Amino acid sequence: MVLRPRNVFVGVQRTQLFASCRTTHPSPGSWLYRTRSLPLLLTTPRHASIHTRQPQKPRVGTTTPVPSDASPPKSKPPFYFEAGYALYAKRPPRPFPPPFTSLPSTSFSEPLSTHNKSRDRRAQVNGEMIRGVTNGDDAVLVSENFIGANDGVGAWSTRERGHAGLWSRLILHFWSLETDRAIYSSGHPPDPVSYLQTAFEHTKSATSEPNQWHGTTTACAALLSATPATPPRPLLYVTQLGDSQILVLRPKDGKVIFKTTEQWHWFDCPLQLGTNSPDTPSANAVLDQIEIEEDDVVIAMTDGVVDNLWEHEVVKNVIDSMEKWREMTDLKNTDKEPGEQSYAEGMSYVAKELVGAARAIAEDPFAESPYMEKAIDEGLSLEGGKLDDISVVAAQCKRRRESG
Repeated sequence: MVLRPRNVFVGVQRTQLFASCRTTHPSPGSWLYRTRSLPLLLTTPRHASIHTRQPQKPRVGTTTPVPSDASPPKSKPPFYFEAGYALYAKRPPRPFPPPFTSLPSTSFSEPLSTHNKSRDRRAQVNGEMIRGVTNGDDAVLVSENFIGANDGVGAWSTRERGHAGLWSRLILHFWSLETDRAIYSSGHPPDPVSYLQTAFEHTKSATSEPNQWHGTTTACAALLSATPATPPRPLLYVTQLGDSQILVLRPKDGKVIFKTTEQWHWFDCPLQLGTNSPDTPSANAVLDQIEIEEDDVVIAMTDGVVDNLWEHEVVKNVIDSMEKWREMTDLKNTDKEPGEQSYAEGMSYVAKELVGAARAIAEDPFAESPYMEKAIDEGLSLEGGKLDDISVVAAQCKRRRESG
């Protein structure tokens, strides 16, 4: 684990980097090869396969599924997230392999709980429903105090027994379980990197023989807690490994107060957890603690956003979407008192608008994009956005009101 001050990058040391990675770009068979890696881009027209893909409709929601028999917390933290998510997959997600039972890709829109375990057809591991939602090879998870977005390395789909979507989802599932156990049963400060390390070990175990499935994934998540002060203030624990991103925005000022820094082995090869990768949470994950304020917005997003939109575009899109949602809500609910309308639906709208903006650039072969800019910095002549799975979780910090 690396605990660092805000805005100071800490990553793999140079000696570690060259000990674990080749200085040339990897071959398709290596663990570091990605579907968007350089060898593919240099031999195949960038958008050659766009028209052969089955169009996918964006998907939106608020909280992701939680088992109906999950243990309720003994006490609730003073702050919580009003959150929503939006997803766009560049291709339909692959079904989970045996012994992980899966539903069709529309399963997330079905009822989120079942009272008959024998009829529960949703994906399971160790007899438990797998938390979160799969989006192509990405996975997201949304709860009252924990949000995350993992980016599975899609090139594993070309390998026998390769399944990055399973890895990205399982990491989030076990991470969420460890977080719940710690928050609701311990008086110690949260240790999200330790929870991620445990989740990593559980995922390796679940995907080992006789159920051997290979994959790698980036990981990023935000855990909302509180300071020990009286009265308490919201405290955010942000964990990062790879090139997905957590961004914290203060809407009243229109400013970014924190964002994670991408971690790379080299261009287009981020740090990642999984099969044959040298990266581990305990050695490579970066942990930040940020005091935030009520109404601050936390965005968890995969590189399908940050490779296509610059930071100022993300900020403007979020601020504009929040204002538009307020206007629409005021028109629809003029007879309601303030606070009666759920903020979660507004966050879902914010996430959907951000996904739409990123998708527009991703599908434009002539657009300027951060991905194109990075490629040019590497001496490569690339143009347009980067078509990828696009996953966004938008969450607003709220203070829990005492009942009665």
